[in-house]
Amino acid sequence: MAAAVKQTIEEWKTKLEKCLNEKNKCNDLLGKIEAKTGVKRLNIALAFVALLGLYLMVGYGCDFLCNFIGFLYPAYASIKAIETKEKDDDTKWLTYWVVYSVFSLLEFFADIFFFWIPFYWFFKCVFLVYCFAPVPNNGSVTIYYKILRPYVLKYESKIDSGLNKAKDAAKTLYSEAETVARDTTSDLLKRQVGGDSSKYE
Repeated sequence: MAAAVKQTIEEWKTKLEKCLNEKNKCNDLLGKIEAKTGVKRLNIALAFVALLGLYLMVGYGCDFLCNFIGFLYPAYASIKAIETKEKDDDTKWLTYWVVYSVFSLLEFFADIFFFWIPFYWFFKCVFLVYCFAPVPNNGSVTIYYKILRPYVLKYESKIDSGLNKAKDAAKTLYSEAETVARDTTSDLLKRQVGGDSSKYE
């Protein structure tokens, strides 16, 4: 068991080191810090993550920081996915945004309970990072296929029926509102002109 855990940690460490050595502006900055301090960029990245985690536990504005982390990278990656011709990355990020939206809705109604959970924003940030982590079966994929998809497929026909009824009701309401607005405007214009209705026939 311990050997398997150690092997998993080593695999993640190797993946992280590979990621930190890719060519981009963030890694270039890490490279400069590494050159000046003599500290490996992996250790710098881990120290930054540890400080970020600590701040999310006790810092001011940790709710904003948590939501910023859960939004910024996924939004950027989604824009990149839209600009490519591949379909898989679009599906991946659509899955994340569906899970993110459902979680945000649940959080809105359960906010009064979440407020009492110690280090809530830290745990929420960990959850969001787990949901958009660049691994095949990340949190959003697992939650979507194990929880959301079966529920939606079970009630799909009822949901579609309800949406169609709502759409028809909205069209009727819009048509009636348009008629009332047109009649009201016409009446007002007739009164202003002095009752000369011949212009509007």
